[in-house]
Amino acid sequence: MDSTAQQLEKAYGQLSSARDDGRIAATARLILAIFDDFYAQLCEYPYRAKLAFETMDPHASIRISRERLGLYSRYISEHGPRILEAFPALANNAAIWDTLDRLFVAMIVDRYEADIAFSFAHSLRRNIDHGLWKPVAYSFPPPSKRRAFSMAAVHRRWPVNGRIDIELILTALQMVPLAVPFRDLQGDACRILERLNALFRADTPLALDIVEAGFFRDRTAFLVGRWVMPDGTFVPFVVALLNSPEGVYADAVLHQVSDIHDLFSSALANFHVTTRLYYQTCVFLFSIMPRRPFGHHYSTIGFNHVGKVAILDEIIGTVRSSGQKLQRSPGAPGTVALGFTFEACSYHLKVIRDRPTASYKWGEFPGVNAVIEKYRVVHEINRAGSMLDNVMYFNLRLDRDLFEPALLEEILREARGSVQVEGDGVFIRSLIVQLKIIPLPVYLETASDAGTQAVIASLGHCIRNNAATDIFNKDLDSRNYGVGRYGRVFLFDYDAVEKLTDVKIRTNSDRVPGEEAVPDWYFEDGVIFLPEELEYGMQLKNDFARRCFRKQNADLLSVEYWQRVQRKLQRGEVPELRVYPRAARLLGEADSPRRSGVEVR
Repeated sequence: MDSTAQQLEKAYGQLSSARDDGRIAATARLILAIFDDFYAQLCEYPYRAKLAFETMDPHASIRISRERLGLYSRYISEHGPRILEAFPALANNAAIWDTLDRLFVAMIVDRYEADIAFSFAHSLRRNIDHGLWKPVAYSFPPPSKRRAFSMAAVHRRWPVNGRIDIELILTALQMVPLAVPFRDLQGDACRILERLNALFRADTPLALDIVEAGFFRDRTAFLVGRWVMPDGTFVPFVVALLNSPEGVYADAVLHQVSDIHDLFSSALANFHVTTRLYYQTCVFLFSIMPRRPFGHHYSTIGFNHVGKVAILDEIIGTVRSSGQKLQRSPGAPGTVALGFTFEACSYHLKVIRDRPTASYKWGEFPGVNAVIEKYRVVHEINRAGSMLDNVMYFNLRLDRDLFEPALLEEILREARGSVQVEGDGVFIRSLIVQLKIIPLPVYLETASDAGTQAVIASLGHCIRNNAATDIFNKDLDSRNYGVGRYGRVFLFDYDAVEKLTDVKIRTNSDRVPGEEAVPDWYFEDGVIFLPEELEYGMQLKNDFARRCFRKQNADLLSVEYWQRVQRKLQRGEVPELRVYPRAARLLGEADSPRRSGVEVR
């Protein structure tokens, strides 16, 4: 048994034996011991991901990402009931918790990870108060002095003396220490230098900053840096590293901000970063992606619960500074979810209706909890770059004056089982928050022909990506899809998602025109999908958009395509996620080592 686990069991014993006047302090010490055990394991995942990259084990990489996402919830669900059993007076007793909070904050105030520890303690409280209409604050104390004093520690800077030279690139490439040698380090550096010379033909950078850590995800490792320009701006410098039987090699160089946004998208699995300086890492990422809300940078590198607090702070702060209020989201209302936002907000918020609207088409409604579970599952899977992540809040209180009265009236009418108003507070059992995107039908209303062609092609990629990761959206309607800032299409509505391997692919295309007999598949149980109906199911109102869909995505209308993907999934093939454009690659397909897997675009 390791030291943190030993301390944890000792703390449980101290709580059980504590006298009444010492039980609150013993509980605070116990929660800190639980957190320390959790945090020790959390900090191991990046190094496990690094090993999976070095050993070319994509199955381990997927398993590590899934385990890491579930680690926080596992600790909370395991220890919340155990703490309550040891100290029953904690249930619904605000005075005890207020005292406990003060003691706990004093214990963590000088820790770098104080914000995570505080969020963890409040999650335990939320678990203990589960089922009660009692909110627990999503907040954390100010950053510790220790964190403030180490602001510059996450990256190193090298000056550029007149020109970028090969030695600087060689140094940068070796900033991520790997147990596997490069296949051709000098050749990689030369190819990168050639690309940089073309990029900086007119303006030489003053310096290069590199994060002193590897960013690992799926089959790829990334070197993350930035060029410091004479005018004080930054140009991203991200190198994608792949592994092969011949060794590690640089596959691509990214410098376009749009490409960096796609790479760090919340529609992809979290990065595993081999540094504990998560705050400084987020500050660095924000410097090269300033249009991405800061809270989402936490989630990108796997610190989702700190990100949840930051995102909520951003939403409330934007309401206060803009003078706007939450109102119903534009576009067609959701059948199952009721969405709301406001113009200045970067996010879209959802509550699940008690009952779906009259347009619901899936038989008996499984209930709010079943829908929430689907959103949770999507949060914990590989979203393949084509499904928005879900930030989920439970037992949340928001000020009543954040809402437009008409919106609040509608929410209370449609979701009274999940939302109540008491005085100046709105109490929400479960709230889903996603980055704001434009609903696809709304986007197409004003898109040019070229814009329509591009977004319909991206829609096809979105459907293929989801299929490759065993996700099928049985509600084919295009209103479930949206367009991001840089033109990429994402699925964002998940109440109708199923595992593709559970779907029965059938067709009517082999039937004789005018044949009246009921097809055999009609009597089968489960989810039936007829690929030839995909275009009609999209309900695209624009004739040109429909023609584009037929032309660009003909494979999606065939039984053969869907059955082929199912067979690959059943064989356990792991999709190869290439989440950067081919133009960023340094080698042609013929020059790249062959690797197994399904490529996802």
